[in-house]
Amino acid sequence: MRKNIKLTAAAAATAATAALALGLTACGTASDPGAQADSGAKADESKALVVAASPTPHADILNHVKDNLAAKAGLKLEVKEFTDYVLPNTATQQGQVDANFFQHKPYLDDFNKKNKTTIVPVVNVHLEPLGLYSKKADDIKDIKAGQTVAVPNDTTNEGRALHLLADNGLIALKDGVGTDAKLSDIADAKGLKFKELEAATLPRALNDVDAAVINGNYAIEADLKPATDSLVLEKAEGNPYANFLAVKEGNEGDSRVQKLAELLNSPEVKKFIEDKYTGSVVPAFGAAK
Repeated sequence: MRKNIKLTAAAAATAATAALALGLTACGTASDPGAQADSGAKADESKALVVAASPTPHADILNHVKDNLAAKAGLKLEVKEFTDYVLPNTATQQGQVDANFFQHKPYLDDFNKKNKTTIVPVVNVHLEPLGLYSKKADDIKDIKAGQTVAVPNDTTNEGRALHLLADNGLIALKDGVGTDAKLSDIADAKGLKFKELEAATLPRALNDVDAAVINGNYAIEADLKPATDSLVLEKAEGNPYANFLAVKEGNEGDSRVQKLAELLNSPEVKKFIEDKYTGSVVPAFGAAK
């Protein structure tokens, strides 16, 4: 049996508070996803690489690597599950974990800027298409004026959600609005009302709103199948929201990190993602289907 450690938001917050005395370093510029630095502290390969991850699909992918690929590569891997989008970066910055796997570049850039952290991408792994879901509508045409749509309340995912709605004709955004779009950037709501909620709570909100834009990992955790249950789904082609392995700047050259990065981009992991998620999660490396 795999020995996976689940760290709830409350438990992680306690650990994060204890480490605050270490302080945070000044914010640096995040490297491009997939970039691998030559520098980095020498790692003790007898010690496990501890990676913070969202439960699904991130921890699932990591545990597949742990159970099937890591030993042959000489890598000891430990997975800690977090159920929010803040504590994995805090724990990585403060050295409570060695790396994390849960986020995309627009979110990381916004987080680093707001929190003066220095987390950087190492390698892209997969994309979780954002989708619009409803328990009251069977088709996007059933979403009409007067109805309420819930969207994520964090900066980058709210912008991503609004662009999904705009791309499918439900709203119109002001000209030139970028990935950080917010409700005030809506030029024409077409009679829709909006409710901003924490991303993790959106699946539970489906009973209380007419529709909700939900991140792929939270949809899967709620037993929704993005490829078939969503009213509309993001396109994978040209999508900037690939999820990646990330570390505190300066640790990119850790040999354990490099081993994990190589395994996460292996044909075995590509096949695992394609077979397990059947289009609800897609590889962000190689020739993805």
